[in-house]
Amino acid sequence: MVRDALLDLLRGADVAFRQVEHGPTRTSEESAAARGEPLAIGGKTLLLKVDGRFELFVLSAARRMVSSRARKAVGARRSRFATEAELLAMTGLVPGTVPPFGEPILPFPLHADRSVLENENIAFNAASPTESIVMATADWLRLARPRLHDYARA
Repeated sequence: MVRDALLDLLRGADVAFRQVEHGPTRTSEESAAARGEPLAIGGKTLLLKVDGRFELFVLSAARRMVSSRARKAVGARRSRFATEAELLAMTGLVPGTVPPFGEPILPFPLHADRSVLENENIAFNAASPTESIVMATADWLRLARPRLHDYARA
């Protein structure tokens, strides 16, 4: 289960984090409100199919992805968002619950837009629509090890 693997990783790394239980959320705005945190610290994680392979892209929830920039960042010619069915089949997760972690938590390369680095903390749903994690961005960077790019706009 993704949630358990995520919590095991965080606890095993001995990093400080806060778990927040809340009502079901589907959007970044709903999640930020439920956590009582600014939208900008939310780590929005998107699964994209780029040139036939699936990869994860994280950006500040206050930003929007520019697909052409994301393709350029990973050297791809084509991209599209994973369908709900693909996401569910490959991760067991539904939209809005994907944590910003690639391997070993999720079996995909992980990319992050530099907008995530603008905040001291990052918050994200913990593989559940009713549970979130808030942690230091520096700790997330060390554990998640994303490739950094610029593919978001305000």
